[in-house]
Amino acid sequence: MGKLSQAWEDNAAAWIAWAREPGHDSYWRFHRDQFLELVPRPSGRTLDVGCGEGRLARDLTVLGHDVAAVDASPTMLAAAREAAPDMELHLADAAELPLADASFELVVAFMSFQDVDDLDGAIREAARVLAPGGRFCLAIVHPLNSAGGWRERTAESPFVIEGSYLDEFVYTDELSPRDGLTMRFVSKHRPQQAYTEALAT
Repeated sequence: MGKLSQAWEDNAAAWIAWAREPGHDSYWRFHRDQFLELVPRPSGRTLDVGCGEGRLARDLTVLGHDVAAVDASPTMLAAAREAAPDMELHLADAAELPLADASFELVVAFMSFQDVDDLDGAIREAARVLAPGGRFCLAIVHPLNSAGGWRERTAESPFVIEGSYLDEFVYTDELSPRDGLTMRFVSKHRPQQAYTEALAT
């Protein structure tokens, strides 16, 4: 298991509680509905790569998608299976999908590819399992968020990037307790260029 995958396994219990608290995080308030507007209507099979505890996969199922989902964390996958026993779920790295070539009309990776150890491999695998004419819908945390931060929590505070935005590095976000829940995110900062170049190859 890679460094990032292991970090998510280590923090899986906290994430499951965090993700399943309705209205608690940006998924409920900002990201889910906007992302689903980009997703094509159900046609053939849909693969969710980096499904975590499965909330997007369950939402896609409600919308009529025939969903299979993959995650590298055994604890996350167990939680996804408990919540959706009939869903096809696979324990696997995003860069080594145990799935046939050209077997999905749609692949989604929602806020997961900043957390993969091998970005190029994950994108190659997404392309491999897509059927001809299939669609790949990807959302990431914008790299500006991981490149720097506000110096202070005031309206006048500057946003400061220490070092280079173009450098790749692993970073950790420790979120303060909110509603009794805490979360530690371990991800990799990559400039947008890293994603666009991987998608172009």
